[in-house]
Amino acid sequence: MNPIKPLLDAGTPPAAATPTDSGREPEAPAPQHALPEDALVIVPVRNMVLFPGMILPISIGRERSINAAQFAIKAERPVGILMQRNPEADRPTPDDLSAIGTVATLLRYVTTPDGSHHIICQGQQRFRVLGYLDGFDFTVARVERIADDAAVQDREIEARYVQLKARALEVLKLLPTVPEEMIQAVQDVESPGMLADLVAGYIDIKPAEKQELLEEVDLRARLDRVIDLLAHRIEVLNLSRDIDQRTKASIGQREREFLLREQLKEIKKKLGEDGGDNAAELAELRTAIDEAGMPEEVAKQANKELKRLERMSDSSAEYSMVRTYLDWLLEIPWKPPEPDAIDVAQARQVLDDDHFGLEQVKKRILEFLAVRKLKPGGHGPILCLVGPPGVGKTSLGQSIARALGRKFARVSLGGVHDEAEIRGHRRTYIGALPGNIIQALKKAGTRGCVMMLDEIDKLGSGVHGDPSAALLEVLDPQQNNSFRDNYLGVPYDLSQVIFVATANLLDTIPGPLRDRMEVLHLAGYTQEEKREIAKRYLVQRQREETGLTPAQFTLTDDALVAIIGHYTREAGVRNLERQIGAVCRHVAVRIAEGKVQAQTIDAADLGDILGQWKFQNEVALRTGMAGVATGLAWTPVGGDILFIEASRTPGSGRLILTGQLGEVMKESAQAALTLVKSRVSVLRLDAGAFEKVDVHIHVPAGAVPKDGPSAGVAMFIALASLFMDRPVRSQVAMTGEISLRGLVMPVGGIKEKVLAALAAGISTVMLPARNRKDLEDVPEQARAQLEFIFLEDVEQALAGAIDMALAQAPTT
Repeated sequence: MNPIKPLLDAGTPPAAATPTDSGREPEAPAPQHALPEDALVIVPVRNMVLFPGMILPISIGRERSINAAQFAIKAERPVGILMQRNPEADRPTPDDLSAIGTVATLLRYVTTPDGSHHIICQGQQRFRVLGYLDGFDFTVARVERIADDAAVQDREIEARYVQLKARALEVLKLLPTVPEEMIQAVQDVESPGMLADLVAGYIDIKPAEKQELLEEVDLRARLDRVIDLLAHRIEVLNLSRDIDQRTKASIGQREREFLLREQLKEIKKKLGEDGGDNAAELAELRTAIDEAGMPEEVAKQANKELKRLERMSDSSAEYSMVRTYLDWLLEIPWKPPEPDAIDVAQARQVLDDDHFGLEQVKKRILEFLAVRKLKPGGHGPILCLVGPPGVGKTSLGQSIARALGRKFARVSLGGVHDEAEIRGHRRTYIGALPGNIIQALKKAGTRGCVMMLDEIDKLGSGVHGDPSAALLEVLDPQQNNSFRDNYLGVPYDLSQVIFVATANLLDTIPGPLRDRMEVLHLAGYTQEEKREIAKRYLVQRQREETGLTPAQFTLTDDALVAIIGHYTREAGVRNLERQIGAVCRHVAVRIAEGKVQAQTIDAADLGDILGQWKFQNEVALRTGMAGVATGLAWTPVGGDILFIEASRTPGSGRLILTGQLGEVMKESAQAALTLVKSRVSVLRLDAGAFEKVDVHIHVPAGAVPKDGPSAGVAMFIALASLFMDRPVRSQVAMTGEISLRGLVMPVGGIKEKVLAALAAGISTVMLPARNRKDLEDVPEQARAQLEFIFLEDVEQALAGAIDMALAQAPTT
């Protein structure tokens, strides 16, 4: 739109009046009274402002506005043009009208054949409303006329006047079609105030901004504001002109290329080298490249390869290689993805529907989504979900995609040992392909997908490079906007992809790669959580897998508890789902054979279906004698209980360790024996009892390697129980590292260990006192079923594990 609009000839009626005042509403005329000298007939207008010195046509349609105009014409009185603050009001009240308007002379009143009314007004000076008068069938107000200070001259105003005139003329020169009279009118204005009003009246700004300029009485401030508006308009016009010139140049270049191609086609046709179907195929490729939305560098490379293809014979080996490369470039998504429509409440509902429990992980995912909604262009963290198998890591990534409304792509990294699997092969090799990242994006069909990097901890390395090093660029938000695949050979923007990694272990992930990700730990589920997950998801899924209906198959709560407690022992629910599937298949066979129409499976029926119990409560059986203690261990698949068995035989004071123990665990056993020897007075033992015996410490499940310092307390209790000949309480399990001073040191994996103790039927858990804060990660339901004893030293461990009151241990 032009910032300066042409002046209208006062003697010519408008062809189409501006629709600023419409909506006719008849009302009974009020009695007329003589207007006071300081009163003014008011004509309210919508979305327009009249400045002093301007001539404008106005359409009027409301009864009161028509009465006001007709009265002013007959009485030869001026009118006050006042803009409505609320354009929607058909009968504006004083609160709906602006406080300052323009006194105008009515140059002409026109009634068109269609019955509409128009007035042509010339602004004279500003006025301020003092109050409104009643008793008229049109709006009348007492006003104060504001004297124009245009005559006031000083150096600052003169400087602003010169600058404003120069910028106004610059704007007129930038416009394509401007009447010469307009340029002459701006040059002839000698008053700074008149020039400011002239420019403000015709510049392309909002009516509210024009009203602010009208209400600016101070001349210096008014000049400054108009100069700022013109400066902005000059910048916009310069940018518009540059864009227009570049567009014309681009169109001209394309027209020349099209003409040359047509001429080349004719030449080839004359020479018999038109190529037939091959030419049509190449034309389709060129069109596809133009429409693919590639960045400039990529489009340049694609057109270069296309020109090479045009010069090749379609029977050559290189032809198919170049054609395959172009197909990959065209099939990869290049266009920017649609903005995310993130609804945090809906995302919370999606996560709750798909997963039971995992409150801390859900909370962090919702924080991630909320930050992405508030700052869509920001570089969010790369989430890495770490936990045992079967706890729902992969399905959490799918839930994130569903909450964002994005496509989901999965890249399995387990066993990948070639860097080319990530970065792709170079095109010089036969059968070369892009890497798994680019292939997954092609399958997803969009750059804005959620990509799951599954089993990132199982990456390998070999003679073909280290794929974990190639992932450093992929998972760095500051670098992956120009990821370069070896096959493509051009930069590709991965910044819009949301990467979510999964792993069972953190130790096997290289440090630099782990540093690029934010780790979210997913521990195992409690028995109650497994039961709820089975009721809500697993039973229904397996029932559908086997073609059963809810009326045909029912699994009771007691049966679920029995399957969880006696047929599975895991942190996740994968084996639990397999066992439920076995029960469903058993019922499906019976129904298919016609033996039953429907069946309800209870706990008593599981023996015939799943066989004898696979897991039993061994705690009471193993800890019924002196020298046996129950420890707690952390494994990659969750927590577990660990039995420490100690025995003594006649000998020479040797310490024998068996059970495939690691070096750290062996050192813990030696420290435990030394600690027992140093506590002979507290334990009421004979100091010579250790000289003529060999002590044998064994940890069952000897085929499984074991290591770590957290069994120190359990080894000390087992040895103390052995030499005191007092059994350890069967319902007590413990963990903690010991020092030679008898202090109990903190250990890791508290949540997994506590859940394992609860699953094994333990009622009391002894933990290092400095691990008290880690209990916050344990579900409240699990904490309520256990008694915790927090240990500062081994004397408190003795008091809690063996029936002797050596010390008072704090309990919760």
